[in-house]
Amino acid sequence: MQALKGMVYLMAKEFLEEWEGFKPGRWSSTSVNVRDFIQKNFTPYDGDDSFLSAPTEATKKLWQQVMELSEKEREAGGVLDMDTKIVSTITSHKAGYLDKELEQIVGFQTDKPFKRSLQPFGGIRMAQKACQDNGYEVDPEVVEIFTKYRKTHNQGVFDAYTPEMKLARHAAIITGLPDAYGRGRIIGDYRRVALYGVDLLIEDKKNQLATSLVRMTSKNIRLREELAEQLRALEDLKKLGEIYGFDISRPAKNAKEAVQWLYFGYLAAVKEQNGAAMSLGRTSTFLDIYIQRDLDRGLITEEQAQEYIDHFIMKLRLVKFARTPEYNQLFSGDPTWVTESIGGVSIDGVPMVTKTSFRYLHTLDNLGPAPEPNMTVLWSRKLPQNFKKFCAKMSIRTSSIQYENDDMMRVTHGDDYAIACCVSSMRIGKEMQFFGARANLAKCLLYAINGGVDERLKIQVGPKYRPVEGDYLDFDDVMEKYEDMMEWLAGLYVNTLNVIHYMHDKYCYEKIQMALHDRDVKRYFATGIAGLSVVADSLSAIKYAKVKCIRDENGIVTDYEVEGDFPKYGNNDDRVDSIAVDIVTKFMNMIRKHHTYRDGVPTMSILTITSNVVYGKKTGNTPDGRKMGVPLAPGANPMHGRDTHGAAASLSSVAKLPFRHAQDGISNTFSIVPDALGKDSQVFVGDLDIESIAKELNSDGV
Repeated sequence: MQALKGMVYLMAKEFLEEWEGFKPGRWSSTSVNVRDFIQKNFTPYDGDDSFLSAPTEATKKLWQQVMELSEKEREAGGVLDMDTKIVSTITSHKAGYLDKELEQIVGFQTDKPFKRSLQPFGGIRMAQKACQDNGYEVDPEVVEIFTKYRKTHNQGVFDAYTPEMKLARHAAIITGLPDAYGRGRIIGDYRRVALYGVDLLIEDKKNQLATSLVRMTSKNIRLREELAEQLRALEDLKKLGEIYGFDISRPAKNAKEAVQWLYFGYLAAVKEQNGAAMSLGRTSTFLDIYIQRDLDRGLITEEQAQEYIDHFIMKLRLVKFARTPEYNQLFSGDPTWVTESIGGVSIDGVPMVTKTSFRYLHTLDNLGPAPEPNMTVLWSRKLPQNFKKFCAKMSIRTSSIQYENDDMMRVTHGDDYAIACCVSSMRIGKEMQFFGARANLAKCLLYAINGGVDERLKIQVGPKYRPVEGDYLDFDDVMEKYEDMMEWLAGLYVNTLNVIHYMHDKYCYEKIQMALHDRDVKRYFATGIAGLSVVADSLSAIKYAKVKCIRDENGIVTDYEVEGDFPKYGNNDDRVDSIAVDIVTKFMNMIRKHHTYRDGVPTMSILTITSNVVYGKKTGNTPDGRKMGVPLAPGANPMHGRDTHGAAASLSSVAKLPFRHAQDGISNTFSIVPDALGKDSQVFVGDLDIESIAKELNSDGV
C-alpha cells in the first residue's frame, strides 16, 4: 500500500457486521475518516425538545451518590482522596465504580470515584506539593524514582531555562506557563475507538510506521519513536477495556457500546495526562448515529438513550486532577475544561443538529447545571429555529452554555473541528495545539515606562532601555518605547514556550491522544495576551487626557494621576478601539517573527478565563487609573464599569478586534438581561425573541 503524506489507511478488508445499517464510504473502505462517516449517516433534526426524557431512577440514585461524595469532598477541604503510591497510567488501576449495577457507562481515573491520581511525569515537585497541601505524602519510593532515575518535564524545562526566562516567570510578565503540568489542548479523536475498534486503529498505526521515512533525520527519528509510543498506548487502551470487562478491540455494535468505547478513549487520556484543558471534541452528532440506529431497530427507548448520555456526562463531570492551591488560584477553582462542541453546520450548508444535541444540553436539567463538561454550541444563523430557542431557554435557565461562531471558524476548519479549552479551534484528529499561557501586556507597558524595571519587585527584569523622562507621559514617546518592549517580550515568550514544548514531548508525551490522530498533523503554536483593555485605556488616557507620573524615592514610576477624561474601550469609540486593534495586530506580527517549536503555526488568543484576577494582583498601578492588585478585565472584555453605552456598544468594540491576528480565539464574558439591549418592548437576538422565551420559563415556574 503506497504512503501518501497526511493520509491514514483503513485496514479493514470488508464491511464489518458492527457497521450493519450504516451507509458505506471512504470511512469504511479507504481511510480512517470519522467526518465522512458522520456526513453520510447523521440524521438532522429540526424539531423541538418535546421528545426529551426525564432522568431515570438509576440516574437519580447515582447523582445523589455523587452529591453526597461532593459534600464530603467540600468538608474535607476540596480533596476527598488522593493516590500517593500508584503512578497513573492507562492500565494502572483496577476497575472503579459508583454502583456497578446502576451505571450504564463505567470508568474512573483511579479505582474509585473522587480519588485523584498521582501523575509525576510533568513534575515530581508539583505532584508532591499537590499532595502535601491537601494533607497527603507521596510514597518515598515514587519520589526517589522520579528524582534519581526518571527525569520529568519540569526538570527538563528548568534545566534549559535561561536566567531571563526564570526572572520573567517570577515577575509574572509571562504567566500561567504549562511548565509543571500537562499542556492540554490536544483533542484525541475518541470517536475512532467506537467506530473502528482498537485493533483496526493498531493496524492503521502500524502502516503509518511502516510507510514513514527511514532517512534518519532528527525529525524522522522523532516521528518513528512517537508512532511506536502510540502503538503501545493503543495496546494499553485495549487492556483498559479488559479491566472493565469489555472487548474494545472491535467496533461498537450498538449505542451503549459506542458511548462506552468513546469514553474509554477519553478516560485513557485523562489517566495519562493532567492537562490544563482535556477537551472531549465533537461527539454528540457522532453518537446520535448509533442511538438513532438502535431506536429505529426498536432496541432501545428514548428513556434509555437519555440515560446513556446522562451517565456519560456524569462521568465527565467527575474528572478530577491533583492540583496545587496556586493552580486553583490561577484558574479560580479546579477546572478541567472538558469541552464538548455541539451543533454547527456542514460545509454543504446542512445543520448538524441532531436529537443527541438536545440530549447533551438536557443533562443540564437531568443532572443540574455544572461547568463541566463545558457545553459549547457552535452557533450559526443556519441552525434550526427550535434548537436556537432551546439553547436560549437552557442558557437562561442554567447559565451553563458557551457559544462559538461556527460561521467564522468553519471557513478555516471545515465542519469537523472542535473547541479545546474555551476558544481554541482545531480539526479533530488532524490538528493539535501547543498551549502557551499569557503575556501580560499591561505589565509590559509599565516596563516600557520604567525601562524594564518591574514596578512591584523593583528589579531589572526587562532590557535596560531608556525609561520615560519628565512628569507627564507623551503618547508618541510611550508608544515607541512600548513597541520596543513588546518586541523583547514576544521573543522571550516564544523561546520560553519552545523550551516547554520540547521538554513535554520528551518527558511527558501525550501518546494516547496522539494515537487518535493522523500521522501527519498540523500543529498550532498558541500564544495569548492579558490586559488588552487596560493597555487600550492607558494609551487612550495618555493620548487624550494628561497622565502625570508619580515616582518613588528611586525614580521608578509607581503610580499615575489622570487629569481630564479619555475615551474608554467598550463603548464603540474608534479613538480607543483602534488602539486595541493596533496592539493586537502589532504583537501578533512580533510573535510571527520567531522560530516556533516543530514549525507550529503561531496563533494568539485574547483570553484569560478567570486568571485575570491573579494577573491583576501581580500588576502595578496603570496609567488608566486602575490600581495595583485590581483584576485585569477577562479576555477581550472592557474594564468593569467602563462600558457605559450599553451592551451593543460594548460588543461592537470587541467585534472590531481582528480574528486573523487572534485566530486562537477572542473571549468575551457576557451576561445579559432583556433591558440591557435598550429596548423596552420586545428584545430580539438575531431571530430569537428572548423576552418571550424568558416569560415562557417564568410561567413554568423556572
